[in-house]
Amino acid sequence: MSLEFDLLAPDTLLEANGNGEPANVANSATHTFLCTMFISDQIEQESLDLSIWGSADGEAWGTHPILKLPQRFYRGETRAVLELTLRPEVKFIRAKWDLNRWGRVAPTPMFRAGLHLTEIPAMPLPATLQSASSAR
Repeated sequence: MSLEFDLLAPDTLLEANGNGEPANVANSATHTFLCTMFISDQIEQESLDLSIWGSADGEAWGTHPILKLPQRFYRGETRAVLELTLRPEVKFIRAKWDLNRWGRVAPTPMFRAGLHLTEIPAMPLPATLQSASSAR
């Protein structure tokens, strides 16, 4: 059975930068996920940067995200594939969001968004990466 979960619940109100709760992906069969971000509401003159961070222990999250979704300004859906096959140390993932507002009306940014992950079949590795990963 494939894993399916939300790193950010649908229609979550985002008004400040923040982090989501960690999700354990250690038992994933494929370590490959289709990530779907959906923005259901927003105000003008603002942006949302959403990224996924990985951790071996659920405590230390490193200095760089393992996936950064494209910056968004408006309602709609964005998809990306999170491939953890070459990152066997990653047992936990979580979402992080950064908001930016440059409008003159309301100083506080406001998005309603969600991030859903669905486990998908593993992507085939190029031959050079297959030989490197089998050498481990």
